[in-house]
Amino acid sequence: MTIRTEPLRLSRRGFLAAGAGALAATALGGWTPVHAVPAGSSGATLPTPAAFPDGIALYQQAYQNWSKEIMLDAIWTCAPRSPEDVVRLANWAHAHGYTIRPRGAMHGWTPLTIVNGAPIDKVILADTMVHLNGVSVNPGSAPATVTAGAGATLDAITTALQANGLGWANLPAPGVLSIAGSLAVNAHGAALPADGEARVPGNTFGSLSNLVTELTVVAWNGSEYALRTVTRANADSTALLTHLGRTFVTSVTLQAGPNTRMRCQSYTDIDWRELFAPAGAAGRTFESFVRATGRAEAIWYPFTDKPWMKVWSLAPERPATSREVFGPYNYPFSDNVPEPVTDVLGQMTAGNPAVAPAFGQVYYNTTVAGLAATNSSDIWGWSKDLQFYIKATTLRLTEGGGAVLTNRANIANVIHDFTQWFHQRIERYRALGQYPLNGPVEIRCCGLDRPDDVQVPSAGPPTISATRPRPDHPEWDTAIWLNVLGVPGTPGMFAFYREMEQWMRGHYDNDDSTFRPEWSKGWAFGPELPYTDQRVVEQVLPDTYREGVPADENWDSARAVYNRLDPHRIFSNSFIDRLLP
Repeated sequence: MTIRTEPLRLSRRGFLAAGAGALAATALGGWTPVHAVPAGSSGATLPTPAAFPDGIALYQQAYQNWSKEIMLDAIWTCAPRSPEDVVRLANWAHAHGYTIRPRGAMHGWTPLTIVNGAPIDKVILADTMVHLNGVSVNPGSAPATVTAGAGATLDAITTALQANGLGWANLPAPGVLSIAGSLAVNAHGAALPADGEARVPGNTFGSLSNLVTELTVVAWNGSEYALRTVTRANADSTALLTHLGRTFVTSVTLQAGPNTRMRCQSYTDIDWRELFAPAGAAGRTFESFVRATGRAEAIWYPFTDKPWMKVWSLAPERPATSREVFGPYNYPFSDNVPEPVTDVLGQMTAGNPAVAPAFGQVYYNTTVAGLAATNSSDIWGWSKDLQFYIKATTLRLTEGGGAVLTNRANIANVIHDFTQWFHQRIERYRALGQYPLNGPVEIRCCGLDRPDDVQVPSAGPPTISATRPRPDHPEWDTAIWLNVLGVPGTPGMFAFYREMEQWMRGHYDNDDSTFRPEWSKGWAFGPELPYTDQRVVEQVLPDTYREGVPADENWDSARAVYNRLDPHRIFSNSFIDRLLP
C-alpha cells in the first residue's frame, strides 16, 4: 500500500503537472494540458524541436515518477491523437535524432521513461492518456475481448467490461494505470485459485500480459516506421507482451471472462508470527487463507505486531455480514492521510528517522479506526470494485523487493523465512539507533503466465515477464511478491535494500525457488541508489531469463526482437541501452 500526504504543487519554475495527461478546456472549445507551456510561446524555456509534425500538440510540462525521485521541471511532451500520429512522430524522431518515450500514468519507480541526470534535449514524451484511450468491448467473440488504446486506464477498461458482464480475476490495486504501461512491466494482482477452484475460461491468475490476444506497435518495416499488428500466435509477440518500454504499443486486445462478485474481509488482530508461520502451522496463517480463498494480501506496518490482512473470496450472493459497495477505492482512510500520520511523517522527512516506530503504530491505529469508521472490514461487490484500492492520491514511497517463484506448497515457508529475516535485521538496526526502513512490508501471491490460459493460438508466455514459467520446473506454479516500502530520502535506505536484495537472490536460488525483480519497483541496488549495480543490470538479471528456458525464447531472443523492430533505438533511453543493448 502507498499513501500520499500532500497535494502536488507547482515547482519553482511553474511546470509541475497536476496529473498525468490532465486537461483543461479553453474558451475556444479545444484543450490545453494543465500547467503546460505550448511550443513557440514566450514562456517556453527549452529550444523548440525543428520541423515538428503538424497537428500534434507540443508543449513543455513537468515529469515526475511515482515516488518523486525522478523529477523534471520541464520536458517536451506531446499528445498524439491517433496511432498514425505516433507513426509520424517516430519517423520525425528518426530523421531528426530524437528519442520518443511513451508516457502513461507515471506510476512506477524504474527509469524506463526518464533517467535521472540524463540529457533531455533530444527526448520527447508522448502522452498516451490524452487521446489514445479508447475502449471497445466485443462480448460476442470467442473468447470475449476488449480492445483498448495505449493510454486507456484499467479503471476505464474494467468499467466497460463490467457493463458487458465481463471482468478479470487478477487485477493490480491501482486502477489509474494505463494498459500499455501495465503490460510493459507485466502488472499483476494478488490472486490464486482456492484449493479445488477451477480457472474460469477467459481469465488468468498470471499477469495482465497473459491476457493479450494481439497488440499493435510502431515498428521499422525496412524503410520507415509503420504500424504493425502482432497476434498472440506470432513469434514476436512473446517479447512484446512485457517489453520494458523498448517499443511503442498503440493499442491492445485482451481476452476476458465472466464477471464475478467477491467479498473482501480485513483482519487486523492476527500477530505476524502466527500469520507468517511456517508450512503446516496451526492458526490463522497466510497459508490457510490462500488454501481457503486463494486471494490474500498482508500489509505489515513497520515495528508493529499485527498486519492488515485482506482476504478476497468468490461470493455470488452477499454474505449477511458484508456491506455492499458500488464502486472501487473503499478504504478512504488510506488515500486521505490524517494529520497524526502526516505529523510523524514530517518528522522523518525533516531528519528524525527514529520516529519510524511511531509512524508504524500510528498508521496501524489509523487503519483499525478507519476500517471501523467506514464499515469496510467486510465488503462485497463486483470484482474490480474490490480489487482496486490504491488511488493516485496516496503517499509516494520508494519500494524494493521482487517475486519468488515456487511451488504453492512452499508459500508459507518462503514468507516465513523472509519475514523472520526482515524482522531480525530491522531490529538489529534499531538496536544500533538506525532506521533505514520505515514503510510497510507488502506480501501477495499470484499465478504464473500459463500458456493454457490463453484461448487463442499462442506462441508462448511473455518472454521476460517476472511471472513467466520455468519449463525445467513445471511444479513451480506461484509467484510470491515480497516488497518493502520506505520514505524517500531516509538515511541508509538504499543500502538496506541492497542487503535485502542480495539476501533474496541468494536464499531463493535452489531447486525449490528462484528470485526475479518486480520490473516497476526498485532493484539492482547499489549502496546509495537503485539500478546502479552494474553486475546485476548487465549479467545477473539477464541470466535470470536465460535459466531454465529455451534458447529461442529467452532474454537474448527478446532483445533481438526489440532491436529488429526498432533498429534505430528511437524507443529507448540510456538506462534501457544498458539493460537491453
